[in-house]
Amino acid sequence: MVNKTLTYWGPSFEEDVININVGGLRRRLSSSALSKFPNTRLGRLLSCDSEESILQLCDDYDVSAREFYFDRNPGFFLYVLHFYQTGKLHVMEELCVFSFCQEIEYWGINEFFLDSCCSYRYHERKLESRHHNWDEESEVSSVDTSPDEISDINHDLLRYSTLRCGSVRKRLWLTMENPGYSIPSKLFSFVSISVVLVSIATMCIHSMPEYQEVDENGNVLDEPILHKLEYFCISWFTFEVSSRLLLSPSPRKFFKHPLNLIDIVSVLPFYFTLVVDLTVGSDSELGNLGKVVQVFRLMRIFRVLKLARHSTGLRSLGATLKHSYREVGILLLYLAVGVSVFSGVAYTAEKEEDVGFDTIPACWWWGTVSMTTVGYGDVVPVTVAGKLAASGCILGGILVVALPITIIFNKFSHFYRKQKALEAAVRNSGKKDAEDVESVSSHDRDSEALSESSMGRGSPDRRGLTPGSHHTP
Repeated sequence: MVNKTLTYWGPSFEEDVININVGGLRRRLSSSALSKFPNTRLGRLLSCDSEESILQLCDDYDVSAREFYFDRNPGFFLYVLHFYQTGKLHVMEELCVFSFCQEIEYWGINEFFLDSCCSYRYHERKLESRHHNWDEESEVSSVDTSPDEISDINHDLLRYSTLRCGSVRKRLWLTMENPGYSIPSKLFSFVSISVVLVSIATMCIHSMPEYQEVDENGNVLDEPILHKLEYFCISWFTFEVSSRLLLSPSPRKFFKHPLNLIDIVSVLPFYFTLVVDLTVGSDSELGNLGKVVQVFRLMRIFRVLKLARHSTGLRSLGATLKHSYREVGILLLYLAVGVSVFSGVAYTAEKEEDVGFDTIPACWWWGTVSMTTVGYGDVVPVTVAGKLAASGCILGGILVVALPITIIFNKFSHFYRKQKALEAAVRNSGKKDAEDVESVSSHDRDSEALSESSMGRGSPDRRGLTPGSHHTP
């Protein structure tokens, strides 16, 4: 197609017309129309003086026929022709804004040639697309991507292939880790949640005086039924943590996972207090150490965090708080500034009224309660200036608290979808393994059937009949 004998243009070329072929759409353009826009791709063809410069602008050409070939969208080329005829460019509705930008950039047409009827709509669509992409990039850049975590899960599952009884251990681990993996995993999750709720209820009931018993020395004793329930719950929690540790594909990762650390912390206070009671004595005999033991007993309240293992929403909330530390820090900074400013104003207005605004640090409590819109009412201003300061404090608190809420909510939605994707990936991995096992067994059955049929076809040879021989009576 390329005519290599003509490598430069003749002097009379600009007075003629050239043929443009775009994706099979062939049109004729005059050189005078192209020369009006010398910076465009077709306009620069007029200044080409060698074959190399021509091939930099088009895909192929024939100088003898003065025809140039472009492998581009033929529908959009009609808009290009209209531009060379009128000097105005119109938007092609069939193309998205980015494809339209790529096309006009290829043909060397600037955006300011857009006609007034299309210019506003084009820039509005372009601005919306940029905002949308910025939102997605900001979400993705602030968190780890789900495909990376899915690949980590698959990598951990592959470790079971090198372990003894790896297939059984893998199924048991998935049953305990993913509540939606199978029906047994749902039953295990239900039992675990029930035990956590029973443990929390037992601890709450034990704090009520009517369910407490006192010995001769005035020490509070556990009610027998509650004491047995506590031992049962601790036994279940210990079994759960031990099983997860034994079935885990990587013990190192096990101790780094926050949910596993919560499980360990939920059972350690019981064993610590049990060891202290057996070796040293009761709380009354320990003095200051007894108070430490009581603090460890209060740490049983952390068992409620075990529910996060069985709740996608709680796990998403934890991940949101972890990755929203910047937004939370900004919120605390705004609150601190507001509390400091309005506390000083309230102190100046109310210090002579003896209503609780005696010092600025004392006003910090009032400022914190007011800016967070809690409003206990234990300390209230009585002067007009103090009430105006309180009104500004409350309104400022509403605005300050509302600012980062949208960002945090968007991140929560992102992490919730991410957790759902991870759970689906774990379930699909289990189904895939089952399908692989079934396919291997069916392949073995087909191989056995094929071998039996081949043996059946080979029996005539053993009778002395070979292919091609004839049996005569």
